Amino acid sequence: MGLFDIQRRYIAFDIETAKNLPPYLRGDLLSYRPLGITCAATWCSDQHSPDVFYSKREDGTPAPQMTREDLSTFIDHLTSKTQSGYTIVTHNGCGFDFDVLAEESGRLRDCQSLALAHVDMLFHFFCVKGFLISLDAAAKALGKSKSAQVDGALAPQLWQDGEHDAVLRYVAEDCRLTEEIAQAGEESKKIGWITRQGKLANCDLPGGWLTVEQASRLPLPDTSWMDRPLPRSRFTAWLGR
Repeated sequence: MGLFDIQRRYIAFDIETAKNLPPYLRGDLLSYRPLGITCAATWCSDQHSPDVFYSKREDGTPAPQMTREDLSTFIDHLTSKTQSGYTIVTHNGCGFDFDVLAEESGRLRDCQSLALAHVDMLFHFFCVKGFLISLDAAAKALGKSKSAQVDGALAPQLWQDGEHDAVLRYVAEDCRLTEEIAQAGEESKKIGWITRQGKLANCDLPGGWLTVEQASRLPLPDTSWMDRPLPRSRFTAWLGR
């Protein structure tokens, strides 16, 4: 029986970090941790609206970042959905979102288990191709695109400035795009993206989307043409902590 003999129900999730970094900083965002989390969202394949999560001050307004208690509630939400038959799907959830969520919530073991069992489209693609594509590049291959009104790098400042609704819409939209790309890949058995040259390219998914644990077992791709290829441990090292 193949992965697509039974239609998957996906739950896409995404987080927005709290630390406001100067725009001139470069390199891996994780090197500036702890990052904090302002909000999170999920989008289920059989729903038409997102579920959003954030902490509140005593007056009911959004807090600067989520508390451990509220992050734990979010992890419980993800766990409950998987127990109900949903498959978690992300774009770089293994290499970023689950790692940050583990640190900020203190629930390392739970996040490790969820991360290994979920579909990280970026990680699966990377294990096949050896390089990365953005969520926007994959969305554009479907005739869609990320919001031009909010940029992920600006989201922490927008949250600090009180533009909470804009950030919540942004994180929810990323979840919706992730879910749509996952479903399209499931139906077509491939993921497309728009290259830097503006051309459409495709990566076949003959066995369907693989979980992080399954993708980790794929043979290493040929990266001899790259100057500094990324190792898989860049995404998975924290799973061994």
